[in-house]
Amino acid sequence: MDNKMKRFFPKTQVYMVMIALLLLVVIYYDLLVGVIGIIAFTVLSVYNLKSNRLRDDQWGRFVEDISSDIDIAGRNTLSQIPLPLAIVNSEGQVIWGNQGFTGIASQSVYGKNITTVIKDFNVKKIVHKDEKSINDVLIEDKIYNILINKVKLDPNKEDKKFLFILYFIDKSDYYELLNKHNKEKSIVALVEFDNYDEVVKSTEENMRPALIAEVDKHVNNFATSLDGVIRKYDDSKYIIIFENKYLDKLIEKKFDILDEIREIDAGNKIPVTLSIGIGLNGDTLYDVHQYAIAAKDLSLGRGGDQAVVKDKDKLSFYGGKSKEVERRTKVKARVMAHGLTQLIDQSSEVIIMGHDIPDLDSLGAAVGMYRGCKLRGKQAHILLSKSNTSIDKMLKKILEIEEYEDVFINHDAVVQRLIKDPLIIVVDVHRKSFVDFPDILDRVSNIFIIDHHRKSVDFIDNATISYIEPYASSTCELVTELIQYMSEKPGLLEAEAQALMAGIYMDTKSFAFKTGVRTFEAAGYLKRMGADLIEVKRLLADDFETYVERSQIVASAKVKNKIAIVCHTTGVKNYLSIPQAADELLKIEGIEASFVLAPTGNNVTISGRSLGDINVQVILESIGGGGHMTIAGAKLFDTTIGEAKDILKNAIDKYLEEEADKNESNTKS
Repeated sequence: MDNKMKRFFPKTQVYMVMIALLLLVVIYYDLLVGVIGIIAFTVLSVYNLKSNRLRDDQWGRFVEDISSDIDIAGRNTLSQIPLPLAIVNSEGQVIWGNQGFTGIASQSVYGKNITTVIKDFNVKKIVHKDEKSINDVLIEDKIYNILINKVKLDPNKEDKKFLFILYFIDKSDYYELLNKHNKEKSIVALVEFDNYDEVVKSTEENMRPALIAEVDKHVNNFATSLDGVIRKYDDSKYIIIFENKYLDKLIEKKFDILDEIREIDAGNKIPVTLSIGIGLNGDTLYDVHQYAIAAKDLSLGRGGDQAVVKDKDKLSFYGGKSKEVERRTKVKARVMAHGLTQLIDQSSEVIIMGHDIPDLDSLGAAVGMYRGCKLRGKQAHILLSKSNTSIDKMLKKILEIEEYEDVFINHDAVVQRLIKDPLIIVVDVHRKSFVDFPDILDRVSNIFIIDHHRKSVDFIDNATISYIEPYASSTCELVTELIQYMSEKPGLLEAEAQALMAGIYMDTKSFAFKTGVRTFEAAGYLKRMGADLIEVKRLLADDFETYVERSQIVASAKVKNKIAIVCHTTGVKNYLSIPQAADELLKIEGIEASFVLAPTGNNVTISGRSLGDINVQVILESIGGGGHMTIAGAKLFDTTIGEAKDILKNAIDKYLEEEADKNESNTKS
């Protein structure tokens, strides 16, 4: 009672105390008056106590009535709320649900666990992580977002029992509309007859119109099958716009238009190939078109005869099963040489950089580019972190030239020169993660790339000019062509010509793989500049230990499905033994492809080789590598040899399975 009096009438006691004190004073001066005052004070105190007690009783009844009314209103509100609603206890049992909830449950769930309706409902997880919602829950044929209100029954108890009030928000219409929107989104496909000039020139003149008409027919039928709009905007280029719902069908069929086009026989001696770039999921139609342009450029950079799908930053590749076709015109080489000379002339100096663990193609191309810069009167340096057994002999021969005493520099020396913003020429690599020092690429404004590998996803995207030609035998071949256009009086020192010839010789496996007319033209020019194949063979000759090591690698091969796999568990003394062993395995009857795995520090290097029927580039690209159809490689970082072998086997199995499915589909058709 005292607490209630203090709460509702906080000053009454103060008044009563003051009156009592005054009565004591009155008694002191007049006893009779004081006695009368005490009697009156007593009556007043009793009345005050009774009044307060009555008021408290009335307030209590009022509160009880209000609470009862609120409970009734709450129950009615929960029952009538337009959302499905359920109450679940700490054990996950359903103790109450409104009509909306009983309508979405296929059976009576009272007393049963809520997991019969919501499979992912976890009481402990909700309490521990204080989750407020569960999204995208499929119940029957509808999708709900579930809001969770956690109520503690008695805050003073330690057992922490809860009730969970679940609100079911139907999102089915939203997802249906979203699905409809996704299906109807516009996709842009850019299609290019990527070897148009070569095919037309290989066809008799009277058959050329029929050939072109046949290609147009197939491409138009392709667009019609997608209910798309097609326009031909050049002799060999088309643009197709279609809806997103047809993309899955294209992917399922592995873009079989590529195979159909390749089978066209209208008097052409060279198979027709297409490059297709597809863009989707851009914020605007302009973005989608830009994605398609980037995808087509990537397809062409990888040798053509394939489709590339660019979904914002995600890239997918299809096709790429045929060998690259050599472009016989040197117009592009001349144009690239002109662009390179302009960059060289405008730069303060030039830094030439290859890939990590450089080989003879990388070293030879770097040396050739150094001479090209000197012909333009520009100072140049070659960035080389360290040598290795595969280039030691050639590097030693180059360093015997007095001019090269200060040409090769390390990373620290390059960093000091970055203040002048030099031109960086990257040779024999276009992947940022594979260059000798990736950090340098982000600190300069001009980068020129020369490479012959098929373009990969993680290419250097800030290059000023990229000269990537996968048809070429080697980067040394490309550099040899460029040098001839970079000066009115091109010339090479004998050792430089030897280095370029060694790069071509190594990458073509003694002029046996990926050689074309221009390969021999480049070799002929180098021969005139003093290159000697006998001397090249001496430079490439193995010592006895390397030969034994390579033989041991070959001897440990395991063959399955005409594919040889070698896991060389110990570190290699000569890095070149890895690709050489892969080459040697192809000389064995019954082996169509070979893969050699060897540890290099905490990483595993893989070299893949093929005679052509098995695409090692597609296999190794799926695990982060790249290269060509018959020659490819990969490096798996922070991986054991056992883990790398499992990763490779899975990639091979997937490739063989896809090829089997494709062959079965072609047989049925």
